[in-house]
Amino acid sequence: MKSEVKSLVNLNVNPCKMCMPMGATTALYGIKECMTILHGSQGCATYIRRHMATHFNEPIDIASSSLTEEGTVYGGHRNLKKGLLNLISLYHPKVIGIMTTCLAETIGEDIEGITDDFYEENPEYKDITIIPVHSPGYSGTQYEGYMAALCAIAGKLDMDSTPNDKVNVILPPHSPADLRFIKQEFARFGIDAIFLPDNSENLDGGFEKQYSRLPLGGTAIEDLKKMAGARLTIEMTDVDGMLSPGKILEEKYQVPFKQISSPIGLRAIDEFYQTLKEISRKEVPGDVQQQRSRYLDGMIDSHKYNSSGRAVIFGEPEFIISTVKLCEENGIMPVVVATGSVFPNLSQYVKPIMEDMAGKYFIDEYIIADDVDFKEIEEFAIKTGANLMIGSSDGRRIEEHLEIPLVRRAFPIHDRVGGQRLRMLGFEGSLTYLDEITNAVLSRTETAFREEAYDKYYKGSVMEQKKQEKATTNTLIAAKGEADMTDMTEIERKTKEHPCYTCGEHKYARIHLPVAPSCNVQCNYCVRKYDCVNESRPGVTSTILTPEEGFERYKAVKGKMPNLTVVGIAGPGDACGESFPQVKKTLELIKEYDPQVTFCVSTNGLMLPQRVDELIELGVSHLTVTMNAVDPEIAGKIYKYINYMGERYEGTAAGAILLSNQLSGLKMLVDRGIICKVNIVTLKGINDDHIPAVVQKCNDMGIFMTNIMQMIPVKGSAFEDLPMVSMKEIMEIRKDCESIMKQMYHCKQCRADAVGTLDNDVSVDLKAFFEKEKAKEKAGAAIKFAVASKSGINVDLHFGKAEEFYIYSFENEEVRFVEKRNINKFCSGEDECGDHDNKIAKIVSAIEDCKVVLAMRIGESPKVKLSDKGIQAVSTFANIETAIHETATKFI
Repeated sequence: MKSEVKSLVNLNVNPCKMCMPMGATTALYGIKECMTILHGSQGCATYIRRHMATHFNEPIDIASSSLTEEGTVYGGHRNLKKGLLNLISLYHPKVIGIMTTCLAETIGEDIEGITDDFYEENPEYKDITIIPVHSPGYSGTQYEGYMAALCAIAGKLDMDSTPNDKVNVILPPHSPADLRFIKQEFARFGIDAIFLPDNSENLDGGFEKQYSRLPLGGTAIEDLKKMAGARLTIEMTDVDGMLSPGKILEEKYQVPFKQISSPIGLRAIDEFYQTLKEISRKEVPGDVQQQRSRYLDGMIDSHKYNSSGRAVIFGEPEFIISTVKLCEENGIMPVVVATGSVFPNLSQYVKPIMEDMAGKYFIDEYIIADDVDFKEIEEFAIKTGANLMIGSSDGRRIEEHLEIPLVRRAFPIHDRVGGQRLRMLGFEGSLTYLDEITNAVLSRTETAFREEAYDKYYKGSVMEQKKQEKATTNTLIAAKGEADMTDMTEIERKTKEHPCYTCGEHKYARIHLPVAPSCNVQCNYCVRKYDCVNESRPGVTSTILTPEEGFERYKAVKGKMPNLTVVGIAGPGDACGESFPQVKKTLELIKEYDPQVTFCVSTNGLMLPQRVDELIELGVSHLTVTMNAVDPEIAGKIYKYINYMGERYEGTAAGAILLSNQLSGLKMLVDRGIICKVNIVTLKGINDDHIPAVVQKCNDMGIFMTNIMQMIPVKGSAFEDLPMVSMKEIMEIRKDCESIMKQMYHCKQCRADAVGTLDNDVSVDLKAFFEKEKAKEKAGAAIKFAVASKSGINVDLHFGKAEEFYIYSFENEEVRFVEKRNINKFCSGEDECGDHDNKIAKIVSAIEDCKVVLAMRIGESPKVKLSDKGIQAVSTFANIETAIHETATKFI
């Protein structure tokens, strides 16, 4: 098997395989006091650590030679040697495994030669065993990397061929729980075995107060060197002709060699115990016979359900072949058997089984495929009518999409805890595995029969047609404002009571709570400015509220305004971006107090796909996205930049990312029954001719209506001089687009703190709240802190190295995050962004409203002193909240 090299690869696929170094690392983790180093880039080691740590739920240490551009061009021998020295000084291993990556193999690194040079240059480390393993990701899969490491041990280790009474046991990449079973059974029969490898403890250890950097379990290197003198090698595999450490030991040291299947299923387990019986000359214990009897009883218990199972089995060939055999023994028809490996011989192992079963079940089509990805597997599952999947958790997307239950086995399992403890081997392990498969078949049967009955007896019937006609009539009446409330669904009631969705309905009031201060998109028609009492436009508010303050404001207004039906979050920043925790807390408080209220959220849509589930869980029923274009190039002209996933994007790239997320988020919401509206800001000469295309796209997606708006010029914005489109022109565009879908004509372009009905905004009259807020400011109890932090958790950054600051307020013993400030925004000219002193001046400008600055180290600058600006400087390294609490008492 190997990965097929293709000239063109679709980057949208989800591969059904892992890379070779992943498998090699897993194998080497089964050697006592062994540490691995990956000869390649740091990203490869991170990728492996992440996958192994989340599957095995154990800390995973892997060193890296950290190849860079220089090493790629001139060779990475220096990096590897330096990495080995650092590894030895930090970990003090007895064994080191060197694994290559695609990069190292592509540039032709001679890791055996580098190893020889290392020994020659460092004779003091000659007692450390170094095992080079060639494992380029493009040359094979995880299983082949695993076997390559075992073959390197068998073929390259300097062994002692003196005869002994030991038995070599070559193990495939089963779970640590399964390997414990294998060890237990060999010990039960009194067989002195050398296990290659043994990660039963290293990748599933017990709780220890002190962490050991080196794996203390596993097979010792001294025992591995005795494999050449063993009396027999047992290699567990369901695949012939692959990489075989047993064959290497047989050819090199004449150790007798025998292959047996992994003990999964009745036949394979019987073969396993028969082998142990022959080696030990002992009878099979009575409790094993009892386990076998119990397994047979379990097969009988489940057989009446399993005949309806149509399974998709995917993964490495070793896993899928043994699972196919188990399914065949228990009456489950594998309709798709697929591997991501290039393994054209797969059919010879599984086709006879599948062909026989297909004849018995009158199944016309089944699929055997290698070198496939999950997109192809999903297509196969649909084509064959599969109702069950068996494989790793990487198949969960198909499980969600097709609503086919997934039995999680093999590697990796990221979305469940305990992957390292799952059993498949032996009678007890196979029975657990079988029960899980049968229960998955049952779960599908029990949940799908209603859908099947609906399609067979109800869909398209007169009853359904009448119900649909009634629903349509109610929706139309609700839109006209004439329906009886008792005759409406919950979503229809909320839509009727929402003033923005009911053509200017003035009976119902809304309140906008400005709890979302930060924004991740800089529109060219917007200025980030909040404190403008007399200006009425979106994004403007007199103050930013905390969730608790927003909740109190809602309760007070609701008491005075019984017709208040809608709570909206419309800024002043983006409700789904960095401010989402404040938005979420606000809605949770209000929902607990008033479960009947309608929640409406406005967003630019950049982070919408990530927030869909949480918005629905919060009870948000209506959502507005401002989407000004469906062409990335046009969108790129409208936005100065976006901040997405820690990176800043401009131009067409920014427009493409924003548009993709807007459309994805809207599609997800519409599919979940959320009423969505799209706001379109009309920009003369930029998107005015493009608006019908936007509206058409919205209609195609099932959006409730679009709101075509005027741009309000804002002084200081990039578009402050852009000519404003007249209301006459806006009305003409709306009329043209009305033939496409429903249009909004009554928008007031409300402030972020608007309160009341659309025709009577009373936010300015709520003096009690503003007086309370002014009283707080006047009291001066609250102080602001500027914190230099890399992580957002600890004060862990030097003052002069900070590019941004976290701003917190401290009041009434409570620490509250306010915003993040990028100091580049406070650069008044190119000369100010250059040397150290000018950077300090720029920092001071950014935080001059803060009373205290916390940093890991704060130096003095000859040009600027913080104390001259009234800012107290405190050097600390601690948790941010703790540091603020400890420091605040000195300055209040």
